[in-house]
Amino acid sequence: MPIIKSAIKRVKQATKRRERNVNVKKDIKSAVKAFFAKPSQTTLSAAQSEIDTAVKKKLINKNTAARRKASLAKAAK
Repeated sequence: MPIIKSAIKRVKQATKRRERNVNVKKDIKSAVKAFFAKPSQTTLSAAQSEIDTAVKKKLINKNTAARRKASLAKAAK
């Protein structure tokens, strides 16, 4: 554990950010699984929305998001 006050704060901030990021990634996975379990327009849009949210928060690259959304759209056809 860090001793310096600013380092302690950085550890707390990093922990909060990590929890937030993990939750967003879990939301993506659950939305995609829900889509593949029951493919419909609403589950497709929910999965794409979760992917877009992750891109906005810079958790995944925009090209990765485009690839994932394209595979979802392909599966929807």
